[in-house]
Amino acid sequence: MKYFLKICVVSIVCCFTISCKSNDEKKDKNTLAVNTNVKHKYADLSGDALLDTIQYQTFNYFWEGAEPNSGLARERLHMDNKYPTSPKNTVTTGGSGFGLMAILVGVERGWITRQEAFDRYKRIVNFLENADRFHGAWSHWIDGETGKMYPFGKKDNGGDLVETAFLVQGLLTVAEYFKEGNTQEKELVAKIDQLWREVEWDWYTKDGEDVLYWHWSPEYGWEMNFPVGGYNECLIMYVLAAASPTHSISKEVYEKGWARNGEIVSDKSYYDEALVLDYFEHSDAPIGPLFWAHYSYLGLNPKGLSDQYADYWKLTQNHASIHHKYAIDNPKNYKGYGDSLWGFTSSYSIKGYAGHRPGDDLGVVSPTAALSSFPYTPKASMNVLENIYKNHDSLVGKYGPYDAFSLEYKWYLPRYLAIDQGPIPVMIENYRTGLFWKLFMQNKDVKTGLDKLGFKY
Repeated sequence: MKYFLKICVVSIVCCFTISCKSNDEKKDKNTLAVNTNVKHKYADLSGDALLDTIQYQTFNYFWEGAEPNSGLARERLHMDNKYPTSPKNTVTTGGSGFGLMAILVGVERGWITRQEAFDRYKRIVNFLENADRFHGAWSHWIDGETGKMYPFGKKDNGGDLVETAFLVQGLLTVAEYFKEGNTQEKELVAKIDQLWREVEWDWYTKDGEDVLYWHWSPEYGWEMNFPVGGYNECLIMYVLAAASPTHSISKEVYEKGWARNGEIVSDKSYYDEALVLDYFEHSDAPIGPLFWAHYSYLGLNPKGLSDQYADYWKLTQNHASIHHKYAIDNPKNYKGYGDSLWGFTSSYSIKGYAGHRPGDDLGVVSPTAALSSFPYTPKASMNVLENIYKNHDSLVGKYGPYDAFSLEYKWYLPRYLAIDQGPIPVMIENYRTGLFWKLFMQNKDVKTGLDKLGFKY
């Protein structure tokens, strides 16, 4: 996640890097034309049946498609079996956090049993206990076969606190699900609690500064030099850092580092929607990619959530609405854009990987953007779901819609990224039942952290 290309994501604030970019992908001539066949295999599905279908497919990325030794989520699954940037069994810390939650969708929807999920979680937690950690934080990528750190970049070879936050969000949600269970399940919960307590959030303030730093490397120290100021996808990191029962940050770190002494607040609007917060610490860009409205809010419930800076339900709803309105406006006249084809985020792109958003639009739509926005824009998100599945089913594979496509350039690749597939089943479940919002928000430590930072919820 690094200023508009890390978590891949990159740009001024955030998660994104180069990992997902590859010269091989740029040169890849095996792009596929968009299917325009008249007969479509999902034509008879609608409503709940269609939601069940996409939830099952995307859940299965983290179930059947998981790295077999660790049980964690592979960074990417390429159905063309080409892996130019990292080995197939590289696992992603943040994407695995999303996957931990997605597996619970499988239990609740009856696709796997509670015992099967427990067995997978036990394997995952045992692996995480023995994997490389850096002052309690895991690295962005881990070798799924050995548990050793796998470099995300030259100097990104140590602890990644943002990715760790996404993983912990998933772990705490799993713990809430099993905490009243049998003896074995309670033992799993105790192990998760120990991992949670061992993350040294306060250490990542770099000698007591009033801001959290994204990375630390035992080889390069703080040379990545990425203090995280909001607004971006990292709100959950600050909430968990305040919530830690062992290594908590002060409220000042949140106010001065994340909220930038109040400068995070915006009085601007875009497409007649209030921005609420300033989306970029070091840029005048008006709006961020849509994953910023998803990653922190898989567990953190924005409904009724507010602090001195924002009403987070208004913030996230407006964020999705702006993307929707932008596609309808379609200022660059890209083919297909409109009420049933919208949503832009950091994803694969025609040339490698890019941070798509209004204002930086390459004609590429990333399905996760609209589909993970179901809680915010249910009708507009359903329009996209029905359009893709009923009119463009060549864009849908075994694990759901492929990562990105362009009708304008008749392009897509049969490839998936964990960080894009993971929010889809989780946020759709939040839309349907509120499951993950209920679980995460009932955690006593999370409540303590929110209270400490002055949130109402």
